[in-house]
Amino acid sequence: MGAAAGRRGLVVAWAVALATTALAAVPATAGTGTGPGDRPRADGGYPAADLRGDLAAVKAAGGGDVNVVAAYDRAGRAPVTARTSAALPRDPEFRIASTSKTFTAVVLLQLAAEKRLSLDDTVDHWLPGVVAGHGNDGTRITLRDLLRHTSGLYDYVADPGIQDKLVRHFEENRYDDTSARDLVAVAMRHAPLFTPGVGPRRWAYSNTDYLVAAMAAEKAAGQSWQEMVEHRVIAPLGLRHTYIPGANPFLVGPHVPVTIDGPDGRPVDLTEESFQHTADSGVVSTPSDLNAFFRALAGGRLLPAAQWREMRETVPYDDLPVPPAGRQGGYGLGLRVVPLTCGGVYYMHEGDGWGVYGRPAVSADGRRAVTVSITTTTALVDQDKVDRAVESLTDRALCDRA
Repeated sequence: MGAAAGRRGLVVAWAVALATTALAAVPATAGTGTGPGDRPRADGGYPAADLRGDLAAVKAAGGGDVNVVAAYDRAGRAPVTARTSAALPRDPEFRIASTSKTFTAVVLLQLAAEKRLSLDDTVDHWLPGVVAGHGNDGTRITLRDLLRHTSGLYDYVADPGIQDKLVRHFEENRYDDTSARDLVAVAMRHAPLFTPGVGPRRWAYSNTDYLVAAMAAEKAAGQSWQEMVEHRVIAPLGLRHTYIPGANPFLVGPHVPVTIDGPDGRPVDLTEESFQHTADSGVVSTPSDLNAFFRALAGGRLLPAAQWREMRETVPYDDLPVPPAGRQGGYGLGLRVVPLTCGGVYYMHEGDGWGVYGRPAVSADGRRAVTVSITTTTALVDQDKVDRAVESLTDRALCDRA
């Protein structure tokens, strides 16, 4: 689930208000050099001290009561990590939420390159009758519309029944493993926001899009979404700490517990849950593995040139703050294209889950990548503030300058 979901009602009702935290409040142990194996300096124009300072700014933007880990990777140089506490794992596993959409999009683009499907196929071509009712029409929506969020389909996460499970009855439903098909059916109870091809092109983030896209890919390939991501992306790249747990609620490697204060003031542990088990949100990874994935993508190791070009053809989006470059980017096929202050662009896809926020990004040439992982301890974060802080860190890291 992504930033848009957070801005469209994905709010825990009992989340306490965030207090403003001064930068100076970040513990002295924050940053690189806080534990065995941490590198003391980033080679190049973006030194480790700056990564440490920018990480502290992200912590402050999160209200101070968050744990933050970052990994910075530059071709030909030693990778650098930074943490806001020496007690945190250097490279923690976390649920990457909507960053999973980039993995899913890669699979569909690979299938398109193999002529097993076309991005201009309609949803009804592969899934007759699945997108129908209440004004929904699978004959008017293409797979390309799904991947770039121009389908107009209602976001199932915003459904009042789903919200009730997540907001008011999380404990009873933390192991919910409702199938993708049933979640799409929930979305079909609602009218679409718009219909593609009627009036000017419109964009609206919807987690439903990626459930439908994955179902179409499964029909075309005769394999599950999980198998395709594992065999086509994770294994070829050797991503040792990236996996798809499905309905299994446990993380298998070092990770940071995720908690939030409940209505009675007692912490509620959000770490174990099965909600995020589908193609829109179901991948687990680490900052280092995400850097490797995005560098491989930008470096042409996952897609032929034609499909990589298609992935970067964008439409405007309006759900994230304007980056430091002063102009908004665009949304491609499971990928955001964001301008840099030093010229050019970078590629990223945010991931916002239950108290976990991931921000991986890579330079256009694939030579530099940085991923920031944020986990809560007391309250959900103000995502606009966090996004602005992470955008600043990302711009400086990928421009490779202090």
